[in-house]
Amino acid sequence: MPNASTSPAAAKPVKSLWAGSLAHFIHDGCSDMLYLFFPLWQAQFALSFAEIGILKTLFSGTMASLQVPASSLAPRLGAEKLLAWGTLLLGAAMLFLGNVDTIYFVGFLLVLGGLGSSTQHPMSSALISDAYEQIDLRRKALSTFNVAGDLGKLALPATGAFIVSQSNWMSAAQAAGVATLCIAGWLFFYFPHQKPSLSKISSAPSEQPATAIGGWLNYKPFWSLSSIGVIDSATRMGFLTFFPFLLQQKGGSIADTGIALSLIFAGGACGKLACGRLALRIGVLRSVILTEIVTALCIISTLFLPLLPTLLLAPLLGVALNGTSSVLYGSVPELVPPTHRQKAFAIFYTMTIGSGAISPFLYGLAGDVIGLSQVVLLLACIVLATLPLTLPLRNRLGTEGT
Repeated sequence: MPNASTSPAAAKPVKSLWAGSLAHFIHDGCSDMLYLFFPLWQAQFALSFAEIGILKTLFSGTMASLQVPASSLAPRLGAEKLLAWGTLLLGAAMLFLGNVDTIYFVGFLLVLGGLGSSTQHPMSSALISDAYEQIDLRRKALSTFNVAGDLGKLALPATGAFIVSQSNWMSAAQAAGVATLCIAGWLFFYFPHQKPSLSKISSAPSEQPATAIGGWLNYKPFWSLSSIGVIDSATRMGFLTFFPFLLQQKGGSIADTGIALSLIFAGGACGKLACGRLALRIGVLRSVILTEIVTALCIISTLFLPLLPTLLLAPLLGVALNGTSSVLYGSVPELVPPTHRQKAFAIFYTMTIGSGAISPFLYGLAGDVIGLSQVVLLLACIVLATLPLTLPLRNRLGTEGT
């Protein structure tokens, strides 16, 4: 965690960072445990790649589409309370997922889980950003918050793979549900009588009239940053959806898949922490360009390497695949006025997670037509489209570190 005193003045930053990070840990862990289930669901329910993509879209699409409405409720109910209720709903969905016998019930519970997760990103990010007003401390706090999500991606799929090897995927889903419900209870206890913390932010008059709501919504750097996030998220979600099938082609088992995903997410945790700090040294633009180029090279390499070298490459792939997002998230508060920070995060996450939600289905359709290897190669090419989108950010975020 970023250095902070435990004095009363520092209590809110510490409390907000812990709550947001723990919520990010369990929400992202549950979300990415689904990748482990996809090959098992394909075999159990006789699904195509496109149908697998639809399942991912049901969860991520619901989560993405409801983030802006969730942010609108925050001034009335409080970000902390929404975060706790959303975590409770996700836990219930994962718990009941372990008792399904039809693919339609699976789809319903994925929608329910996505509804719960829609509260997590905008509420947690806004709480942390509001608690850390100094730019360097805020970037470090948001990097820590992002690392917590990747630790969840590391822990839950690895634990789920172990449980599946000893029992079945339904037991793994139930275990994740119980853990999520426990964290939801902790959040309710942590903020027992918390008043809405974002109401003043949303209702206060803008201190920067030149960049009021109409101004920043037409501001090119924000949309350029969001567009980079859209492509980056679509690439990440699309590739991770098909990565287990790529390992199967190489002769990998479900245990190998669990190990590979854990290595990717371990690398992702390191990448988000390192790249958030790298942006302070070499600049946002150079960090984005570097990580996206390495991402493309690593994705192409997974097509040609045998199973063992692919597993060895997984941590570096995770660093590149996930590192960009830490740089992008940390830049959002610098591109909008403080009074609209919550709404900006909601829009940014809606765009990025929405693209990640629809991309597995679209790439799944492509995979059914052109084949798995060709669609992975397509993913590597598309990620390079982010490079020209960095140009509008040159003057706003700069190219040098600070």
